[in-house]
Amino acid sequence: MRSILVIGAGRFGTNLAVKLAELGNEVMIVDMNEEAVHKLAPLVTRVQIGDCMDRDVLTELGVRNFDVCFVCISENFQSSMEITSLLKELGAPYVVAKSDRDIHADLLKKIGADDVVYPERDMAQRTAVRYSARGAFDYIELSPEYAIMEIRPPEDWIGHNIRDLDVRIKHKINVIGTRTGKHILPLISADHVFDAEEHIIIAGAQKDILKMMNRR
Repeated sequence: MRSILVIGAGRFGTNLAVKLAELGNEVMIVDMNEEAVHKLAPLVTRVQIGDCMDRDVLTELGVRNFDVCFVCISENFQSSMEITSLLKELGAPYVVAKSDRDIHADLLKKIGADDVVYPERDMAQRTAVRYSARGAFDYIELSPEYAIMEIRPPEDWIGHNIRDLDVRIKHKINVIGTRTGKHILPLISADHVFDAEEHIIIAGAQKDILKMMNRR
């Protein structure tokens, strides 16, 4: 469990704070919008109404005591920069800022952001890859070249095991698990026989995954 501060109760900040709390973290969210903050009160550990561009507000929050501070105000880049800078000046150990543009990300890192996230860009790229592959359910990008994807087993795999299909050699991918309903079975053996009712979780280069899935 980690102690996390989320600054900004917009769409991204709200979803981030709620998910972090669901994962068992202690989460505090701060925003000037009183209505938005009150709606989040039952869903996170603590809420606070305040302007985080004010040094006194950040000082009172005790930002150096949070493991991670998220700055989720990219619609006002000047505010995002000032808050990021203030957090580092006040001793925040790790600051993650939200950005929509590379040039903004570069500036945020120069003034002290430890990391920058691009939720809109990342979601667009994830969606593009997912819908470029037939039968894909989920997609995790490990790097610009490599990914993990959850898919239906190809029809010609059903009833055959991993060893006989020689998946790694023929398709240059690894089968790292299966999902049936909500149950995930990781690290399956080479003797596993594919079933039409399960999903398989594969890892490899994006180009090899797409080639395998889109073959006719």
